[in-house]
Amino acid sequence: MVVGYCVGEISLSELTFISDKMPQVGEYVTVEYDGKKVLGMVESLVRGNDSLNIDLHDVDAIQTIARMGGKDYYIKGKVKLLGDVDDNLRLPRTPALPGTPIKLADKEILDKVFKVKNPLRLGTLVNQEDIVVNVEANPILNRHLAILAMTGAGKSNTVAVLIDQLIGYNVPVFVFDMHGEYKDATFPNGDVNVIQPKINPIYMSFYEIKRLVNIPNNAFVQERHFRQAFNHVKNEIEAGTESKHNFLDAMQNYLEIKSQEEGSDKQIVDVVNKIEDAKEKYNNLFDNNKGNILTSIKIGHVNVLDLSQTDESVAEVLVSHIMRNSLQRRKNAVHGHAKNTLDHPVFYIIEEAHILAPNKRDSTSKHWIQRVAREGRKFGLGLCLVSQSPKTVDHDALSQMNNMIILRLVEPEDQRHVQSASESLSKDLINQLPSLNVGEAIVLGLMSKVPTLVKIDEFKGRRTGGDLDIIGDLAKLNESEKSEIKRQEQESLDLGYDY
Repeated sequence: MVVGYCVGEISLSELTFISDKMPQVGEYVTVEYDGKKVLGMVESLVRGNDSLNIDLHDVDAIQTIARMGGKDYYIKGKVKLLGDVDDNLRLPRTPALPGTPIKLADKEILDKVFKVKNPLRLGTLVNQEDIVVNVEANPILNRHLAILAMTGAGKSNTVAVLIDQLIGYNVPVFVFDMHGEYKDATFPNGDVNVIQPKINPIYMSFYEIKRLVNIPNNAFVQERHFRQAFNHVKNEIEAGTESKHNFLDAMQNYLEIKSQEEGSDKQIVDVVNKIEDAKEKYNNLFDNNKGNILTSIKIGHVNVLDLSQTDESVAEVLVSHIMRNSLQRRKNAVHGHAKNTLDHPVFYIIEEAHILAPNKRDSTSKHWIQRVAREGRKFGLGLCLVSQSPKTVDHDALSQMNNMIILRLVEPEDQRHVQSASESLSKDLINQLPSLNVGEAIVLGLMSKVPTLVKIDEFKGRRTGGDLDIIGDLAKLNESEKSEIKRQEQESLDLGYDY
């Protein structure tokens, strides 16, 4: 079916067409010339009327023309050329001629485009529900992914659909669950493994704990006292002689005894005070009896680190600790070391990425997220950043996400930030983001042969989260109170009291 004809100057990457029919943005078309069949995507459309142009200011004249020739309009659109269908979607080296017809791509061509080796089903085309959209699994696992959307656009459903598809391939998915959405979830393709947010300090580095206690880098005397306490307690834990105290409690006890033996030392007192401050923030973080948190990961499961009851500072510690250890242990495994290895790849999903990898604030979690984003693909560590506030996600980390699923975004600053982090997101596609419906997304990157407008499948399992039914909850509370009053009145009547 011919939907238009090429006009104007045509480049190797895009063309303009005129039509008297109305295609839809996101539809795929083909242009045949020089023995090639080139696939393209309609990225923008405008409708106009030469008689009713913008320079016409007479309302009476507008009404008259509209009555006489209201259907005398044209449709102008822009097509992004994606490549030769028969040549692995390579762009041709010559442009089409003006006047070349443009046709809607048939189902056979589109089925071929969305046929991939290791498919992950995301949904169907927005404009053609009979075309299933599959993306390739390996580029997501190796080259990372960002899922971005404003609140209520379908982001959590998209994450759940992706997780379920990945565990169908036995992928160990690890979710940093900031709001407890996944700890009680059910997935058709696998089970949930809930991991408690506890760290055995024996697996922490000196510099990790030093940062928690806020010992400055230039406080050399304090650092010496703190290192002595750290090494003493760690050695006792390894020897099995220290288990009844929390790690920070044990360090504090050691330093207080040392201060008594050596006389009051202001530097030791300062370290003890800083340990006490840290205990208020982190005391529930440590567990001397817990193994390395990475050994809790189960292959083919949704491994959920429940951070819903922790504050942001503790969440940052946990994320940085896990990212650092994962990277080091995967390096050890790949390079053939016998000890301290992580012997399988992991795909990490970081919810609330704008908190854990903020754009305009330094944090240890951001540092290690950036490291995994840059180096993880070499060692089998995949990363997915999820956020409803893209503009506040670290630009360096976001630019390492070679795949994106972008649902509705309205705020211009969010759009600009995402576009600056993605080479393949054109201005015309950006302009479509505010008009996406709930559950519709632009999918692009190495996981897909072509940019795609997708209606994401509805997740078939169960998860918590989403908006609360506040009115319904208050109504139930009101009914409960009325029932309690009636019960108390009945008890009084039964006892012989008369109202």
